[in-house]
Amino acid sequence: MGSEKDGNVRIGDPYCEKVLDGSNDKYLVEQGVYPASAIQYPNGKTTGIVSVFQTKPASYNWQVSDFKIDNPDNMVIYELLFRDFTQVGSELATGTIKEATKHLDYIKSLGVNSIELMPIQEFDGNNSWGYNPCYYFAMDKAYGTKEEYKQFIDECHKQGIAVLLDVVYNHATGSHPFAKLYWNSKESKTAKNNPWFNVDAPHPFSVFHDFNHESPLVREFVKRNLKFLLEEYKFDGFRFDLTKGFTQNKSNESTASNKDDSRIVILKDYYKTVNTTNPNAVMILEHFCNLDEESELAKAGMKLWHNMNESYCQSGMGESSNSDFSYMRNSGMPAEGWVNFMESHDEERTAYKQSQWGDGVLKTDLDARMNQLALNTTFFLTVPGPKMVWQFGEMGYDISIEENGRTGRKPLHWEYLDNADRKGLHDVYA
Repeated sequence: MGSEKDGNVRIGDPYCEKVLDGSNDKYLVEQGVYPASAIQYPNGKTTGIVSVFQTKPASYNWQVSDFKIDNPDNMVIYELLFRDFTQVGSELATGTIKEATKHLDYIKSLGVNSIELMPIQEFDGNNSWGYNPCYYFAMDKAYGTKEEYKQFIDECHKQGIAVLLDVVYNHATGSHPFAKLYWNSKESKTAKNNPWFNVDAPHPFSVFHDFNHESPLVREFVKRNLKFLLEEYKFDGFRFDLTKGFTQNKSNESTASNKDDSRIVILKDYYKTVNTTNPNAVMILEHFCNLDEESELAKAGMKLWHNMNESYCQSGMGESSNSDFSYMRNSGMPAEGWVNFMESHDEERTAYKQSQWGDGVLKTDLDARMNQLALNTTFFLTVPGPKMVWQFGEMGYDISIEENGRTGRKPLHWEYLDNADRKGLHDVYA
């Protein structure tokens, strides 16, 4: 995308599999994350993001070409952010796919059979949780090359671990080519005649620019992307971010969770594409809507995120109020329709809350805290159905989610496993 001073709008190819960013790529080269020879930005000819294509792209020789999830109802998912899972060089350097691959034996030893990657499709800048996507067919270079992404997935499959991808189709940033094609520069919003985006989201939860999922153009784009990710990268399924927003019906915070038949139709349409492309792939929704809608989606074959953070935090701190675990199972929901979790990327860490507000020794004594977390874990992991663990929860990771800003980099503490109390918690998970 180049200068618009001459009245022309220059955009990259929304279907390209690699982009170059003249402002940010140099840091990836400096950190050794991406080879300099593979980043040749056309300096002096344009500005912003440019797309790349190859007439003869390199092929990847998959070692495991027929992996499938044995039982989606028995998934133990490890939610992982490449950026914060490993570290290269200085504290400012990001984690990489290569480094994460070296720790797959560790993840396998926990009994994990699925990894859920936080968003890795090309996002603005180099430092992000990934929920600011701009190019959906390109994997972000902040973590490595296209081949390294495939090598990571291949190695996971060798170890019997499925790989799920967190995908963000509710919204995109203004860097997305479809946004720039029809853009209101005066208000820094997508224009009223944009056939892909709403000017303003009809629901109260959106960020950036809201896709109109009633548009046939959007539906085709999303389905083409899902098919590409399943076939090109051999992902075993997806976690859809903010599916509550896949609607054109106007709502507020009190009504957005009400049953929405049009939203159900849209999600079933996407699930059909996933299921047709790979009948063994799973589709998990971050939905958080009323039970009547969630149960219908579960009956159709999808699974839904189920947040049990408050109950397990309360128990972890030694508080009896609001510490009921029974809602992990509900008679109104099809069995195994929920993916339960004690923590995700989005919640405050239980171990941190213990250290700040724990009752008695749960605030002052590490051994007591880890034992209480072990008890939580025993209740959690023995309930039937798929479950998810946030990275390093097995170590009693007690750094606040607000450290360095909510979405900012968090410090690594692999040395936690040298502590007998924390290692004891780890062993309970395993």
